[in-house]
Amino acid sequence: MGKKRASSPTREAAPPAKAAAAPATADRTTEEDAEGMGEFEDQWDDELESDGDEGEVIDAAEDSDEDGEDVDGQDGAMDIEEERPPSPQPFLPTGVLQEGEFLEPDLSTYPLLHSFVPTWPSLSFDVLRDDGGEERRGYPVSCALVAGTQAQDRTANEITIMRWEGLGRTRKDEGDLSDDEESDDEETDDDPILNFRAIPHTGCVNRIRARPVAGGLSAGPPVPPDPYHVATFSETGKVRIFDIAPQLHSLLQPATASAPLSKVPVFTIDSHGRAEGYALDWGAPIGSSTSGRLLSGDIHSKIFLTTVGPASFTPSPKPFLSHTDSVEDIQWSPSEPTVFASCSADKSIRVWDVRVKDRKSVIGVAGAHESDVNVISWNKQTNYLLASGGDEGGIKVWDLRNFKGTKAPKPSPVASFNWHTAPITSIEWHPTEDSCFAASGADDQVTLWDLSVEQDDEGAGESGAGLKDVPAQLLFVHQGQKEIKEVHWHPQIPGVVMSTALDGFNIFKSLPFSS
Repeated sequence: MGKKRASSPTREAAPPAKAAAAPATADRTTEEDAEGMGEFEDQWDDELESDGDEGEVIDAAEDSDEDGEDVDGQDGAMDIEEERPPSPQPFLPTGVLQEGEFLEPDLSTYPLLHSFVPTWPSLSFDVLRDDGGEERRGYPVSCALVAGTQAQDRTANEITIMRWEGLGRTRKDEGDLSDDEESDDEETDDDPILNFRAIPHTGCVNRIRARPVAGGLSAGPPVPPDPYHVATFSETGKVRIFDIAPQLHSLLQPATASAPLSKVPVFTIDSHGRAEGYALDWGAPIGSSTSGRLLSGDIHSKIFLTTVGPASFTPSPKPFLSHTDSVEDIQWSPSEPTVFASCSADKSIRVWDVRVKDRKSVIGVAGAHESDVNVISWNKQTNYLLASGGDEGGIKVWDLRNFKGTKAPKPSPVASFNWHTAPITSIEWHPTEDSCFAASGADDQVTLWDLSVEQDDEGAGESGAGLKDVPAQLLFVHQGQKEIKEVHWHPQIPGVVMSTALDGFNIFKSLPFSS
């Protein structure tokens, strides 16, 4: 087992900063442990917590009494107006940093903000069910996740099952908390801690997905001998299924865990040959059934279905074929267990039913985006809404009730945004708020949206010329990471968002989602 504590950031003089709702992009040095894992880099810690080593604050009035001087005497007081430094300027992603300028997070907009720098970056990760229950709003925060690495040495890749603990609230001092918040806050001065288990993996992990757990969020994860399956799609073209239940249980309940920690896949899907892929999704359990369904799509436009039984894995030999280019993403319907959607580099979004014998799509939209359709997300609350992100940087929301055949006239999206300036790399609906979603782009932004917000034309001009092009539905922009690949909401911790990028992981909660 690996275990790392956060390192303390150094405080250095810096040039004037522009305020932004994002972590700073300071250089970081990672100290590796025996297992080669990274560490937490809470570079904002010194700015968030009061530090006793920085000296004592002396009351001005008490100091003047000791010196025998009374500035408020009969001769009157002199009002001295101190010269204040210029306030930080809000920075919009559409702007350009000048020489000597850097981004600095506006900590007042982050109730929670932490980062972790691993030894190797991860293109993909997934949130794991833990035993902490649902609707967790207190501090410190803990979470579990699984990620797959992109190591320079192909033999060094691994699947990492992680447990993050002690993620404290962002605050400057105790005075920032109300009495109600203090009563719910169990935060200590301890640094965040990462515990992990690693499983060797052949080849880089393009996509990793955990199988949905049956039952409510308060039910907790599977406990050995019950399996907790995780699937990976490798650059080698193999889709591998692992049982990580023993590893996760050893992290959540280390005192009682006794199951052996297997480091080999329980099954390997060879249906794709040597064609790698990025599209991977598990179907939710159907009623009381214990069988699982896994879809995988490759760069040669083929989609395969694998059925997982209590003690068996059955790949279907016949692929689903309607796309004409690489299948980029797949999503099972949250309401119809035989229906799924896919998107492709052929610019289309297609909807399928596994009961159709010829394995062709049923409905869809050709030319859904100007370029490749990279990602899709099916709304779990309003099941006729589907969000998509394109290579041109556009985000669109579709009403599936308007979909017809791909040769029919293309329906118009119910919402369309062109805020991002580079390809959309990930998109995901909020787990409980059906009007909200998160997206990430190659322009180093994580954006949080709410479709229920309406444009206020009267107040638009009062926000300043720099904000006139900001969509009213755009609630928050998180920056500071480089080459962001994937973003997920945490379903058990309301408002918490996690993202992975070339330079590591971020976990944060923004002010608009802090209630």
